Amino acid sequence: MTMLNRKLRRDLWRLRTQAVAIAAVMAAGVATLVLGMGAYQSLEETRAAYYDRQAFADIFASVRRAPERLRDEIAAIDGVAAVETRIVDGAVLDIEGMMEPASARLVSLPDDGVALLNRVYVRQGRTPDPERPDEVVVSEAFAVAHGLEPGARLAAIIGGKRRTLQIVGTALSPEFIYAVAPGALVPDDRRFAVVWMSRRALAAAFDQDGAFSEVSVKLLANARASAVVEALDDILAGYGGLGAFERKDQQSHAFLDSELQQQRAMSMILPPIFLIVAAFLVNMTLSRLVALEREQVGLLKALGYGAYEVGWHYLKFALAIALTGAAAGLALGLWLGHGLADLYSRFFHFPFLIFHIDASVFAGAVLVSLFAALAGASLSVRAVVRLPAAVAMQAPVPPGYRRFAAVGAGRLSQSTVMIVRHIVRWPARSAFTVIGIAMSVAVLVAALFSQDAIERMIDLTFYRADRQDATIGFSVERPLATLADIARLPGVMAAEPVRAVAVRLSLGPASRRIGLMGRPQESDLSQLVDSDDRALRLPETGLVLTDMLAGILDAEVGDTVTVEPLEGRRRAREVPVTAIVQNYVGLGAYMEIAAVNRLMGEGLQMTAANIKLDPSAAAGFYGAVKVMPAVSSVGLQSVALQTLRKTMAENILLMTGVFTVLAMIIAVGVAYNSARIQLSERARELVSLRVLGFTKDEVSWILLAELGLLTLAALPLGCVLGYGLALAMTEGFKTELFRVPLVIERSTYAWSALAAAASAIGSAFLVKRRLDSLDLVAVLKSRE
Repeated sequence: MTMLNRKLRRDLWRLRTQAVAIAAVMAAGVATLVLGMGAYQSLEETRAAYYDRQAFADIFASVRRAPERLRDEIAAIDGVAAVETRIVDGAVLDIEGMMEPASARLVSLPDDGVALLNRVYVRQGRTPDPERPDEVVVSEAFAVAHGLEPGARLAAIIGGKRRTLQIVGTALSPEFIYAVAPGALVPDDRRFAVVWMSRRALAAAFDQDGAFSEVSVKLLANARASAVVEALDDILAGYGGLGAFERKDQQSHAFLDSELQQQRAMSMILPPIFLIVAAFLVNMTLSRLVALEREQVGLLKALGYGAYEVGWHYLKFALAIALTGAAAGLALGLWLGHGLADLYSRFFHFPFLIFHIDASVFAGAVLVSLFAALAGASLSVRAVVRLPAAVAMQAPVPPGYRRFAAVGAGRLSQSTVMIVRHIVRWPARSAFTVIGIAMSVAVLVAALFSQDAIERMIDLTFYRADRQDATIGFSVERPLATLADIARLPGVMAAEPVRAVAVRLSLGPASRRIGLMGRPQESDLSQLVDSDDRALRLPETGLVLTDMLAGILDAEVGDTVTVEPLEGRRRAREVPVTAIVQNYVGLGAYMEIAAVNRLMGEGLQMTAANIKLDPSAAAGFYGAVKVMPAVSSVGLQSVALQTLRKTMAENILLMTGVFTVLAMIIAVGVAYNSARIQLSERARELVSLRVLGFTKDEVSWILLAELGLLTLAALPLGCVLGYGLALAMTEGFKTELFRVPLVIERSTYAWSALAAAASAIGSAFLVKRRLDSLDLVAVLKSRE
């Protein structure tokens, strides 16, 4: 070991606590990057492998009833590689031991072998025997939630008839990685199931012999998806086609895509903050080390060591810390990334997990760590290289201080002047400390504001907009007179009709395929809310768009939008935009229900009903719904809210906890290094005060009050930076499917500031213990 390397080892050991603090901050940045990118890449690769093995389709289309002979015509479309037709419908399940009904999506399986597309992944048991119409396979999550095993029985209302089904297996499917009931926000494994039956059984139940109600298409490598969608729509138009759509618009795929995009955005936003703080800390520590070893630098150069050789020695100090932090961050990031990917694989119902992080992520994490260290060390190393040996051997020029006017006026005590004077004397270092602590506050605000955003979403969705207790969905349109029958059900206090129609909205070059919702003009259970949080009354004519959809179409109030129904007579109409409303999930368009029926050229029709229930009579309502033949789904707002809160607690709170710990690492690292640097600079001064009769607490006050003032200055700045960081996150998370509102409560700022302050206080306590244990004689004997 050379002399300089031996000195480097001793310097690192002597400053080990500061080095560890800096390495911890750097490790937090690397871990955040590896955590996010690891989860992202693992889920992306798992999804790609799952899609490939199970032959997940590229294009999907639903139809009322189309003859099976159309299959050959669809297969002849240019660019189509494979076609799979099947029967899909809804059902209501009556689960033993559960009062409220559950909903199911019934999907047919081929009678003559394995499906070409969207193949199920059987986890337990076998597929149904076509000769036994009551045999079914259910989604694994639903089976686990109810403790159902092959051989168990299940009661269901299928095609208007109550049937007892026998479970012969459990399965997963690439179509239902994120399986939600109609109208739901998050999966509810207890109340929504995917049920696979033989095609023969479903054809008999829904009068689909020789016909199909859904078709899936696999494309050739260079096929143009939009052209295939257009051709498929033309073929199905005469049979009640509801509009074909690409994989990117498939519900499960879109939800997973949204989650992956948010994870990637998080990986891009947070790591730079940690690495910038680490660069600040390297600069503070190394500059102080160089200042303390000024005479040693001169001696090394006088003994023949070159300027660049000495500079490289100090640069290695920074690089050693960076490599240590990077190694720790990689290990921590791998562990957290594997845990997060495993959590997501279970939440999104994958049959396997491919945990893979590209080598470029590791290389990039190490390189940015080294870059941060180099950036922080550059000024100090430059000073070492340019410092002549003769000048270095001389004592540095003492700092110049001036008398504060406040002292003469008696407004500040002498100890307070010492504190303020030291802050003013080193403005760059003081600014670095303030910025570092402020960044810890900012990360805390960004981590905690998600709770405020969720509460805002819940308030708008469940208490202002959709205020109904239950929603009944029908398999086909029903006459509006059906509402009177629903109103007579046990416990129903109010009922309002809903008409949903698949349409394509176009304005200029922009267009989107969405569900147009028709509601009564005087609707009370389901309302629209404008940007000022006021309930909006639907106009008799005109179209109301959600803010996200309006932005996509570049539509404003007064613009005319082309509304093209994708079912029925398909007559396009020009409809003016009359209002724009708030919405955080999906894209929405609304019209008065009579206007929707006129658009379709039909009589008074409805596809669902919103209901207000008497809680004391809920059991009677549930029992009546379970035997209604036309009902295909039942949604309960209270259950949906409970499920949403549970899901958020299991996922978002976990991530919030991780980022809170990482943010506190920043605060501790900055505060501790700042206080230690002050102690190393002022040890002789503070010990002299002890000799003059100052108590330990009085001396500690002079040192730590400076840290306290800097921390107080950092808190409001951190709140401002936190708002900006939260804004960047909401923009990064924004997708057509999901938006996070920028809502930050005062309590979030308060808790963030308190957590950062507590971290600073803890660091100050550690430095105080070191100050109290100083050997007075040894310090006074040391040279300035």
